[in-house]
Amino acid sequence: MAVAHRVYAEALLQAAGERGRLAEVREELADFVAAVRESDELRSLLRNPQIEAHVKRDALAAALGDAEELVRNFLLLVAEKGRIAEIEEIQAEFERLIAQEARVLELELTTAVELSDQEAAQVVHQIEQASGRRVEATRRVDPDLIGGLVIQAGSQRLDASVRGRLDQLRQELTARS
Repeated sequence: MAVAHRVYAEALLQAAGERGRLAEVREELADFVAAVRESDELRSLLRNPQIEAHVKRDALAAALGDAEELVRNFLLLVAEKGRIAEIEEIQAEFERLIAQEARVLELELTTAVELSDQEAAQVVHQIEQASGRRVEATRRVDPDLIGGLVIQAGSQRLDASVRGRLDQLRQELTARS
């Protein structure tokens, strides 16, 4: 994450919060980023370094006609400052800041076998109890883990898998040799 991404995301979060428009801004920004991902032409326009910032801004102004005013102004400013090619990263940081403010812990739960919804809910509940935060978990299956689970939350990783324990034992054995 670049510092600029955070600065833009924080500014938008503050402005949306002050106006009581956070939900609307969040939705429209996500819709715009989804449109960028889906449209090769739009993505090419925004990411082409040979196209000057004011040309990108003018194209966006025409395309964003009836968009939410705060989102429209934000996107035009980002384009004017030459950062519109980074809008996906800015939006991801915006989402991260919203989650942080709401005390939501986003994590990836990786298991060796598919968990039932009830089993996954139990794991998530235990993490919520331990962290004191609401947890939003994405689930993934990796048979190479053999058993157990791995929890990844940002840069924090908890490896309680059989594969992780075997790797740890191997390292200990080779260190003593």
